[in-house]
Amino acid sequence: MPSLTTVKQKVEDKADSKTQAAIEFAHQAERLAQYSPSQEDEFTGSTQAVEAKFITGQDPVVETADGGRLPAVPIEEANRLRDIFDDRDSSPNEPVQNGTQEAKDGSIHGARPSDGESKQSTNPEAPLRQAVLSSRTNPLFPPLPMYGSPTLLRSIQYWSFRASSAILSLCFLMVIILGAAFTSIPLAWKHVWIRLKLQNPNKRRPFFQEEERRKRARRDAEKAWKRKKYQERRGSDSNKADADNEGEEWKDTDEFVPLEGGPDPIVCDVGYYARRVGLGCEIFDVQTEDDFIIELWHLYNPREYQHASSAKRAPHSPDVFPANFAANGSAHGASGSQYRPGDKKYPILLIHGLLQSAGAYCTNDDDSLAFFLAKSGYDVWLGNNRCGFKPRHNLLKYSDPRMWAWNIRQMGVMDLPALISRVLSETGFEKLALIAHSQGTTQTLVALAKEQRPDIGNKISVFCALAPAAYAGPLIGKIYFKFMRVISPGLFRAMFGIHAFIPFMMSMHSILPGGFYGAMGYRVFSFLFNWTDDRWERDLRDRMFQFAPVYVSAESMRWWLGRECFARQKCILATREEKKIEDREDEDEDRERARSGEESSSEDEDESAHPHLSSDPNQASPLGPHQDKGKRTTRTRRNTDRSRYAWYGPQTPPFALWVCGADDLVDGRRLLRRFERDREPHVDVVHAKIIEGYEHLDVIWAMDSIEKVGKEVREVIWRTASEDARKLCRTPKGCEDIEEFHKRDEWRESANTGLDASAGEWSEKRREQVSRRGRKGIVN
Repeated sequence: MPSLTTVKQKVEDKADSKTQAAIEFAHQAERLAQYSPSQEDEFTGSTQAVEAKFITGQDPVVETADGGRLPAVPIEEANRLRDIFDDRDSSPNEPVQNGTQEAKDGSIHGARPSDGESKQSTNPEAPLRQAVLSSRTNPLFPPLPMYGSPTLLRSIQYWSFRASSAILSLCFLMVIILGAAFTSIPLAWKHVWIRLKLQNPNKRRPFFQEEERRKRARRDAEKAWKRKKYQERRGSDSNKADADNEGEEWKDTDEFVPLEGGPDPIVCDVGYYARRVGLGCEIFDVQTEDDFIIELWHLYNPREYQHASSAKRAPHSPDVFPANFAANGSAHGASGSQYRPGDKKYPILLIHGLLQSAGAYCTNDDDSLAFFLAKSGYDVWLGNNRCGFKPRHNLLKYSDPRMWAWNIRQMGVMDLPALISRVLSETGFEKLALIAHSQGTTQTLVALAKEQRPDIGNKISVFCALAPAAYAGPLIGKIYFKFMRVISPGLFRAMFGIHAFIPFMMSMHSILPGGFYGAMGYRVFSFLFNWTDDRWERDLRDRMFQFAPVYVSAESMRWWLGRECFARQKCILATREEKKIEDREDEDEDRERARSGEESSSEDEDESAHPHLSSDPNQASPLGPHQDKGKRTTRTRRNTDRSRYAWYGPQTPPFALWVCGADDLVDGRRLLRRFERDREPHVDVVHAKIIEGYEHLDVIWAMDSIEKVGKEVREVIWRTASEDARKLCRTPKGCEDIEEFHKRDEWRESANTGLDASAGEWSEKRREQVSRRGRKGIVN
């Protein structure tokens, strides 16, 4: 038996260990708190850290004593505070273990135990460095800077950054504005010269006749609205017949009756533009898992939907996809409870691009993608990323740099799941269709990666990527982008700050008249990103730039343009070294095909399995869900290790892609080539299309974007929806042939008699017929 002295020594050692753990707990709780103890008062309450909660293996947040959450916590600082202090076994609450991605350059991306450590220590007396999960992050996502509670010295440092960035970033902006002005001079002189020759320069625009027709239609609608309001004021309908004969557009029997009309002022209000086309818009506040409050806009038909109360539109719990999550259309949320089974609307979530808000989908009247889908019969939700027009956090203030310590990865693994969870909770469906443009595709592609948050793929029926931004285009080599890539991270922060990126732009947004601001915004962004308004409706152009820019973090722009991340690697999930390896593999494979005489047969096979590689640049994929995957998985792979290095795993939803053929900002063709080369065996490409002549924003703003993009998006969403979801929903307009095809397939399967030659022949003809109808009017 151990002696009394030995037992006493062990008790004392344990007590000393407990005391040391308590001291460490107190120090770390203070270091990670919102305020130091001396700064707390009755108003703030206790803001001391009590626990580190891992959202993913690489994304810890700190829970404070008052129940709030603080973001931007480095992994090495995020330990099991309460477990250490209370002497509890932390194994039941281990951080979320995501997958890892093995890169061809030998690196491992994602959270995993470091060499020599089999697992996270569960011993409450273990050193703090063993109480955290070791991590190896993708080199494209280096750790974010950590900022503590606002002490005097820190406050001086923060304000010095704000002062230096206010001056230097304004100078940078003025250089860009002057550059845009000088490059506009030749264009303006050309315009004047054509006018001097008594010619109309606008006649050279590709949609001049359609622009003129729409302009006349808007004038007629404005006159009709004035007559209608005049009659309402007079309280008489004596002239109603005359008004109808003179072009009155709106009848009581119309499904969508405009609620606004007359003169069209330029405002930054999606609800206003929705009312002009007979829709309503309500705003939901969504709380992310790191306590940001972001906005979710819901479009609806006011004739069949009752506006939700403010209480129902308030934030829910920050936890996403709770255990009691409603599904199968049985929701009691704002949208799901107002429609009967069989008459529900399938939910769609749209995510915007860089420096934009979701209002970008609502600027073209009835030809806006969001309004088009809503009027087609879908339940349309518009998601906005953190900060946007109204930077909000439950604990942090605008001046606190912790509120701005985030980049594209946090937008993907925090904002996107919160938005998806809220839409599904309101509608009651198991899955939704996700549409994203530009940066929205980036945050989705990042979030779905194996080492990030692939579980959200189970909540998405199809991912429609418009101008997908995975690889950088040639525009990244412009001189001003090179300048931002050359300067060091420290100089970048001194120049652009550690808070919002050039907030002066937002100040001008609130001061300048809408028309002037829109015109100037177009010139500046056109200069920066090499796009034109040739395919846009020029009369609406100033409206388009009322929803850009928005507040984004300087760290986010550093990720895009700084020396460490996207601008350097020119890819969102692969390094330059990996890209070079893949290029060599492609060259070797092509030479092997040429030597073996298989080149022509391989091209025929690829063209049938991947229509986006067809000689017709506007050819779209007619395949339904999982058909393309079936063809690809039966092909003989020349490199069986490709799934080992893939970005995505089996939880990935089907992809549909629309690539702009004249896009200098991103290289969508290379992303398509990644899928064609079978580097992503788990990605089911159900639709892919290259639209020649389209620039980066044309997929949402071109006058023919509904014909070339919108109608296909509408059909792809319905084609990929599950059978159970379709039974609960009304068939969207324009998708009747697809629904008939689904029913025919279901009837043949239920007969259980097998496919004879005639049935199989009918199926192929029917698929081609449906596809041809869906592409009507698409080819120029």
